Amino acid sequence: MDVPGIQRYLVGIEYIGTRFSGWQRQGGVRTVQGTLEDAFSSFMGQSVSTTGSSRTDAGVHALRNVFHVDLARTSKRKPGELLAPHPPDVIVRAVNHFLQRESADVQVVDARFVPPDFHARFRAKERTYYYRILAGSCRASLFERDRAWHVEEPLNLIAMQSACQVLLGTHDFSSFRASGCQAASPIKTLEELSIRETVSWPHFLTGCSSNAQSSNPDLKSYVVTARAQSFLYHQVRLMVGTLKGVGAGKRTVEDVRKILEGRSISLALPMAPASGLFLADVKYDMEDTAVSGPVFFFIM
Repeated sequence: MDVPGIQRYLVGIEYIGTRFSGWQRQGGVRTVQGTLEDAFSSFMGQSVSTTGSSRTDAGVHALRNVFHVDLARTSKRKPGELLAPHPPDVIVRAVNHFLQRESADVQVVDARFVPPDFHARFRAKERTYYYRILAGSCRASLFERDRAWHVEEPLNLIAMQSACQVLLGTHDFSSFRASGCQAASPIKTLEELSIRETVSWPHFLTGCSSNAQSSNPDLKSYVVTARAQSFLYHQVRLMVGTLKGVGAGKRTVEDVRKILEGRSISLALPMAPASGLFLADVKYDMEDTAVSGPVFFFIM
């Protein structure tokens, strides 16, 4: 419903999830949503509510998360008088100012006008997650702390890639659905599930490395990419836990097929920790929006 004087914005953010108790605002704990709403409220001089595209758990990071927010700009000289909406670039600078005052591990990276019926969660066409794994007995860099899952055993990349193929496509993912999931159906379409070896990030020398130009044979770095319109609660972390089990030789590719077809969370391997998970991107079809504004994000 179009409310006179109210402007809806779509806002992109990034954050380090380590010190947050997840996205959703909760009393008595520090959350991403609560921190953002406090910053917006300080800027606007009134209570502000946000609606996120993806509710990340405690410890999960975001290279790109998105939310929408409705703002009414009022005159300070004439209380109650509505003014023209703030330009998106003003929103970015002003909200970041208040976030920086609180030393928040979150910042606004971009914003744009959207129509009043645009919904950050329900209009999302695609979500992409990355999961980082470090494998090997070598000590990881201190800068990797809370940014990856460090497992001591070596992992079989080929076996994990084969296991990814089993999970691709449309399936009943009940075996990868944590208790408490509120999704109406366990059926999801996984557009991409892949794992590749990468250079460790950040690109610093570790205690076991003597040559920055070559990979460290004692500590392998992997990234799992999962892409779908939406995911079940803890689905990505449960899938990563199973992939790790295959890579470590504790399960076979055929076991993954049986886990999937078994449709029971009791069959899944232990879930991967939150610290290695990154919400990487949220994409929208912006061609159906009628309000003008910058179109410089949500496409990677």
